[in-house]
Amino acid sequence: MFLPVIGVCVVLYFAYHAVQGDRGIRALLDYQHRIEKTKIQLAQIREERMRLEHRVSLLRSDSLDPDLLEERARAVLNFAHPKEIAIIVKR
Repeated sequence: MFLPVIGVCVVLYFAYHAVQGDRGIRALLDYQHRIEKTKIQLAQIREERMRLEHRVSLLRSDSLDPDLLEERARAVLNFAHPKEIAIIVKR
């Protein structure tokens, strides 16, 4: 009489922990969701890095882009041409 009840309790115990435990199905689904979010974030970071590497390559001495150099010089030195109109935009 008690043996089947104990057997059912043991099966229910292991079934519960297979779903809810630290290494259960819900944890697996959570890990998969976090992996997908991290892959998206990695793709965004790689895209930003490629964009920055391209801008840096334009500032190298062997292939200097005059427009980019002027843009950076004006931003760093806070200069403007006397006939230019500066519009300040708050971000």
